[in-house]
Amino acid sequence: MASSQQKVVAVVPAAGVGKRMQANCPKQYLEINGKSILHHTVTRLLSHPNISHVVLALGHEDQYFAESELATHPDIVRVDGGKERVHSVLNALHAIDVDEYPWVLVHDAARPCVSHQDIDALIECCFTLEQGGLLAAPVRDTMKRGYQQQGDTCVKHTVEREQLWHALTPQMYKTNELKQAIEQALANDLTITDESSAIELAQLPSHLVLGSSENIKITHPDDLALAEFYLNRQSENLSKGKSSKNENL
Repeated sequence: MASSQQKVVAVVPAAGVGKRMQANCPKQYLEINGKSILHHTVTRLLSHPNISHVVLALGHEDQYFAESELATHPDIVRVDGGKERVHSVLNALHAIDVDEYPWVLVHDAARPCVSHQDIDALIECCFTLEQGGLLAAPVRDTMKRGYQQQGDTCVKHTVEREQLWHALTPQMYKTNELKQAIEQALANDLTITDESSAIELAQLPSHLVLGSSENIKITHPDDLALAEFYLNRQSENLSKGKSSKNENL
């Protein structure tokens, strides 16, 4: 279990529009069981004992947040998002008191199914090693590198999958180190795809922590049904766990 004493702050970049969802609103505001994806994600983070509050980076023209339950939550801080995810994360980092919160978790708004057990494992790893890391899952399928030929995609070669991992979130780093790594990469016009890539460019260590396959990112319409299935199953398992505990009292 993660330390019960040290608190961290979570950053959730949520300024995207989610065009691949083919919806009439940003994907983070699509609903599962009557609550927005963003609501599920943020409340899952805030219910973890080590996470004190969440900094949300939202789009300038976001018309949905003000009407949500999250808007009046005392443990949620809103900041303006940026052009890209990295700019949103940096804006959120600037809103964090580094002395009070030397560690930060960054989590995708569209990953509502992350478990407390996975967050525990990530926090425990980073606190113990005093170095950052991220949840990740090893690649299981055969990987192919493709190329374009007359408008079609063909196989160039098979990529060795040993030591290949899918990067998930949360990703956890020392607040100052992450902020400086992002600023340095942007100043050098380098591409940052996630927080780990900024840390890599700064040549700082980043540990891979095995995460659950249920921690999916909702990207396409079909993902909504799968996320709903996982959330319902997690809720059922939690209820069963509480019932068993009460029976043993």
